[in-house]
Amino acid sequence: MRVVLRTVAGLSAFLLLPSVALAQAVIAGTVKDPSGAVLPGVTVEAASPALIEKVRTVSTDGTGQYRVEDLRPGTYTVTFTLQGFSTFKREGIELTGSFTATINAELKVGALAETITVSGETPVVDVQSARRETTLSNDVIRSLPTVRNYNAMVVLVPGVITNTNDVATGPLINQFPIHGGRANESRLTVDGLNIGNPPGGNQPPTYVADVANSQEVTFTTSGGLGEAETAGLVMNIIPKTGGNNFQGSAYFSGTGEHFLTDNYDDEIRAAGLAAPTPTSKVYDLNGAFGGPIKKDRIWFFANARTEGSTRVNANQFYNLNAGDPTKWLYAPDYSRPGFSDRTWENVSGRITWQATRRNKIGVFWDEQAVCRKCEGTSTGLASPAQIVSPEADGVGATKPLRVQQVTWSSPATSRLLLDAGFGTTYYGWGNFEREGNNTRSLVRVQEQCATPCPANGGIANLYYRSQDWNDNYTGAYPWRASISYITGRHSLKFGHTGTYFNDDRTSFTNDQQLRYRFNNGVPNQITEAVPFTQLARASILAFYAQEQFTMSRLTLQGGLRYDRARGWFPEQKIGPTRFLPTPIVFPETKGVD
Repeated sequence: MRVVLRTVAGLSAFLLLPSVALAQAVIAGTVKDPSGAVLPGVTVEAASPALIEKVRTVSTDGTGQYRVEDLRPGTYTVTFTLQGFSTFKREGIELTGSFTATINAELKVGALAETITVSGETPVVDVQSARRETTLSNDVIRSLPTVRNYNAMVVLVPGVITNTNDVATGPLINQFPIHGGRANESRLTVDGLNIGNPPGGNQPPTYVADVANSQEVTFTTSGGLGEAETAGLVMNIIPKTGGNNFQGSAYFSGTGEHFLTDNYDDEIRAAGLAAPTPTSKVYDLNGAFGGPIKKDRIWFFANARTEGSTRVNANQFYNLNAGDPTKWLYAPDYSRPGFSDRTWENVSGRITWQATRRNKIGVFWDEQAVCRKCEGTSTGLASPAQIVSPEADGVGATKPLRVQQVTWSSPATSRLLLDAGFGTTYYGWGNFEREGNNTRSLVRVQEQCATPCPANGGIANLYYRSQDWNDNYTGAYPWRASISYITGRHSLKFGHTGTYFNDDRTSFTNDQQLRYRFNNGVPNQITEAVPFTQLARASILAFYAQEQFTMSRLTLQGGLRYDRARGWFPEQKIGPTRFLPTPIVFPETKGVD
């Protein structure tokens, strides 16, 4: 059994692991009287239109300190009341990300009917947390001249190096390590629940994150505790939840070949540089609407989006002999270059329900499809991943891509905070079979030669004549649960997180279950191609405890975490097929355990 036991403890300034993105903003501080004596038992109310429950209430402890946690981004007013003292009110406090705003108060002796209102700038330095993050508000995101997807956002964070640094015209499977870390340590979360890609080590899939209609996006780079899963960058999208007023928005951007130019002339061509592969069409249409189903009780927010791009594929041309069973060689049609036409479509909805004064429930559903009706070729991160003739290639679809979430939170008392959530990320992916595939009866051919292959089309290492395809379906199912005990001086949290993964892949080939290899048009190898299925399962369970202790200007943070990862392969078989009439059965096998 492999067990990972990680202990992180010490002064907050030395904690370098990113926290889980569930952490939200905090208002904390100390309440005193005019003589400087601390005041215990002061009622502190944090109110904001961003809260469906309107107000969160706590009390100062014996040291005069208070702490209001799990606050959504927005503008807050904090009110301090105590019998025998004038009411003190602080307005215009802007909260973003997981920032801790220190708001101290001084209560003067007087009647409760007397209220002292103070308006001032929001604190800009977090003096109670070692967490380091970059926050992009909705206004900033809307102003950026870039694609409104997560892969275009992460490059704004200092220290991040992505695997796709070129201009992106749509969502990609993007790795974004930070501080020299491993590529698959990065995480994309929506409202604190991970959007996982099991084949990629739980990094993000080709997910169309609705960043333009989010409340804000935070990038946590360092400063975590026991709830941190990895040492990588965590990008958390805090979605809009609606409100007591109906509001909507619409957005469109696009370009086309009439707005393009190029400098590819005879001189550049003579120097041996390849012809460019311009993007001939890019568009993004988005609409969103939200508001109350019942004021102060049930809010909704819905979004619909369609986007796409089309460009020419380098060194790919349609085959004049495609679909002809009597022809074995590749004949390029130079008047018809191959192309990639990518489309991304999604519809999502979120319901927030304040079931009781102390119980809030959120439900989220996001249904997406990549290349639902594409006709070009896109088999991987590059397009195409191999040198493949269009009749032997697929569109590289992801359908469906389904994200679902259910969350529950409850400030059970002024000091006890409960939280739980469950999510799913399920998608079909790979080189699906083309609709109306007319190459099933034909044998797939690979041209082996490394020279220009004059006898067979002039393109080295080309696959052509028949399509191989895959039906792959995978899912990640995360959950979380935590209980926090919060006083002005202490913030103690115990929690559990887990994820279950499944990854099912089935490979198919032509009806003859054969592949040929040619060398400059001359056959030199035959391969029996057997369709097969691969099944994989995994799970991760974690338990953690963490504490934050504040005394005057000193804040100490520490955490303890236990992780257990397990993987296995269910029973599976190959056959019966043409060349394998008796199936081979493989019993269930352990992986990492």
